[in-house]
Amino acid sequence: MASTNITTVAFQGITVVPVEVQVSITNGRPGLVIVGLADKAISESRDRVESALAAIGISLPRKRITVNLAPADLPKEGSHFDLPIALILLTALDLIPAEAIHRTVAIGELSLDGRIAPVMGVLPVAKHCADNQLDLICPVDNGSEAAWATAAALGLDSPQPHPDIDAPPAVETTILASRWLADIIASLRGETAIASPAPAAPAVHRQSGHDLRDIKGQADAIRALAIAAAGGHHLLMYGPPGAGKSLLAARLPTILPPLDLEEALEVSAVHSVAGLLDESGFMVRRPFREPHHTASVAALAGGGTRAKPGEMTLAHRGVLFLDELPEFPRQVLETLRQPLETGRVTVARANYHLTYPARFQLVAAMNPCQCGYYGEAEKQCHQVPVCARKYQQKISGPLLDRFDMR
Repeated sequence: MASTNITTVAFQGITVVPVEVQVSITNGRPGLVIVGLADKAISESRDRVESALAAIGISLPRKRITVNLAPADLPKEGSHFDLPIALILLTALDLIPAEAIHRTVAIGELSLDGRIAPVMGVLPVAKHCADNQLDLICPVDNGSEAAWATAAALGLDSPQPHPDIDAPPAVETTILASRWLADIIASLRGETAIASPAPAAPAVHRQSGHDLRDIKGQADAIRALAIAAAGGHHLLMYGPPGAGKSLLAARLPTILPPLDLEEALEVSAVHSVAGLLDESGFMVRRPFREPHHTASVAALAGGGTRAKPGEMTLAHRGVLFLDELPEFPRQVLETLRQPLETGRVTVARANYHLTYPARFQLVAAMNPCQCGYYGEAEKQCHQVPVCARKYQQKISGPLLDRFDMR
């Protein structure tokens, strides 16, 4: 049987790379083989796809079936290849017309009973489809996320609308979102129609409820916070325990301007790839991230087995707050230096080389010494001033230079 294909995607950071899913059914040793530098999750797609098709009464022929993910030299990972593999098999079996998936991108994970489970990264995929006039097939739980990126109007229904966010342009992109594989098949065959999903509402309700008006006193610190917010300056706060450093930092996002449309798409795409963007809506306010001082280099800069975005990237266009700054490992703190200058972080490993956006505002807090009471005669320990000098020297000079205000 002749080879046929459908399009899906692979991710390089938050960048979408088109992947052509090809299939060939020939005589030979029976079995389904997936090739194209696939990871373990994709290799297991064979069993999920076969079970999902069996659940809707479709059996694969007793022939040699080869599924190729092209380009073959591009590493591919994730369970979102399940749905395009199933659709291309159905097309090869003449159960779906080939023209129905022409210029269509499919993404989704299959359950054994034929359900289509949600996946990460649908927002940048939908943006890619809108930019290239492609249609999209995705899980119903990701439908509103996809519709937001391709909608003709943003439709802010929040009690605090943001006029800086304009409506995205109209595009000719059809989104087919369903919970069941059988419904997708019926729609592609023209037997039933699936309603287009509505765009999600912006997630304005995710705010913490903090307000700078809650701070009593601290006039100098509030003034410094306002200047830092107005100019996007990096800020370092010194003070004894209980002085209000963390209290002030948590309220910085409340005086920052909302994201404009381009920034909202960028920030939401980062959180979508990280799997942190749920069905409740989108980021229209700037993110605020506060990792614990036990965070590793990979947690801060990104990386790991699947090279997920780190805290610096999740704070993109927002605030990264590091409390107890000297308690962070020296190696972790030094990873901040380059992103603070360039606005991006590059994760280089043996198997991949990825660049994530990381243009964030750094706010940090620290005690003046280990005990925290250096300069207060009644409370300071007997090791002053040596303890204070040793504690503050944990922060390197080049990193201190990155702080515009102290």
